[in-house]
Amino acid sequence: MTHNTPVSPRPLRHLSEVHRRVLTAAQLRSHGVTSAELNEQCRPGGPWQLLLPNVVLLHPGPPTSEERLHGALLYAARESAPGVPSQPTAEDPHRPVYAEAVITGLAALTLHGFSSTPPLLSLDRVDILVPRLRRLRSAGYVRILRTPALPTPRAVTGLPVAPVPRALADAVAELTDAGAVRRLLTEAVRGGHCEPASVVRELTVAKLLNRPHVVDAVDSLLAEGRAIAEDRLYRMVREYGLPDPVWNVDLRLPGGPHLGGVDAYWPEQAVAVELDTRAPRQDEDALWSEYARKREHLERLGITVVYITPKKLRQSLEQQAAVVRTALMASGDRDPAAYVVVLPR
Repeated sequence: MTHNTPVSPRPLRHLSEVHRRVLTAAQLRSHGVTSAELNEQCRPGGPWQLLLPNVVLLHPGPPTSEERLHGALLYAARESAPGVPSQPTAEDPHRPVYAEAVITGLAALTLHGFSSTPPLLSLDRVDILVPRLRRLRSAGYVRILRTPALPTPRAVTGLPVAPVPRALADAVAELTDAGAVRRLLTEAVRGGHCEPASVVRELTVAKLLNRPHVVDAVDSLLAEGRAIAEDRLYRMVREYGLPDPVWNVDLRLPGGPHLGGVDAYWPEQAVAVELDTRAPRQDEDALWSEYARKREHLERLGITVVYITPKKLRQSLEQQAAVVRTALMASGDRDPAAYVVVLPR
C-alpha cells in the first residue's frame, strides 16, 4: 500500500544562525514555504529580501559580511537535486555542503588573514570558482570564475576557500596597480602563507607573467623569499649548534674554472648547502639541469652538496639541521676532497 502523504517540512530552528538568515528558494520550499508566501515576504518593505537570484535574506536591512559570503556560495553551489538543499555533514549537522563552489580572489585572501586586502564588507564583489562546464552567470555582487579543475579548498570559518597561491592569482588577474600586486605577493611570503615557487606556479598557469607590473612584483617576491630563507638558514646553524660555515661563497679549482656559488660551506668537512629557490617558470628544466651539473661536478671532487628548499626550512628546521649534521659527521668516512679555492660572492 502506498501513501502520498508529504514528508513534514523541517523547521528552520534546526539550522544554525547564519543558515537561518540566508537560504535558497529551494531550501525554503523544503521547509514548507510556498512560492506565494515567498513573494509576499520579499515584497518591497517586507521582512525578507532577495539577496541574489534564488537566494533570500530572511531579514530587512543590509547583509553582514558572513551573510554575503554564504549567499554567494548558495548562489553558486550545485544542489544535489532540483529543489533539494545540500545536506549537512555528520561531523557538523548544521553546516551545509557547498558543492562545486570555492571562494577565491580578494575575499579569499581576507579570509586567510591578509592585512593588505580590503575588509569583506567593503568588497564590491565576491569571486567564486566553479567548474568550467557549469551553466552559471555572474549576478549581483558575485563574480563567477570558471576553471577546468577546482582547487582543493581550505576550510576557513567553515567556508570553502581557495588556497592562497590560487586566490592570489585570481586577485592579481584583476589588478593593474603595481603597488597593490607587490603588497599582496610580499605579504603572502613574509606572512608565511606560502612559498614564492607556489605563487609563481599559479601565476604561470594563469598566464599573468606577460604583464610587466606582475613580472616586477614577482622579481621582488623571489628576492624577498630568498632573504627569508637565508635568515632561516642562519638561524638553523645558530639554534641547532652546527659549526659556523663560511657564508655565500664561490668555489673554484686553483687556477681552474669556477665551480659555482653556495649559500654555506664547511671547508674542513667539504660540505656545502645550497638553497633551492628555483621558481617554476618556463626555464625550470634548464635551471634544474644547471643545479644537477654543479652538484655532480662538486661531488666528483669529494664535496657533499645538501639542497634545502625554503619550504623545508619553514616547516622542519630541526630535521634540516639533522641532515646537515649527518653530512658533516660523515665527512670523516670519505676520501679527502679536492682542494678548492673559496671566494666571497
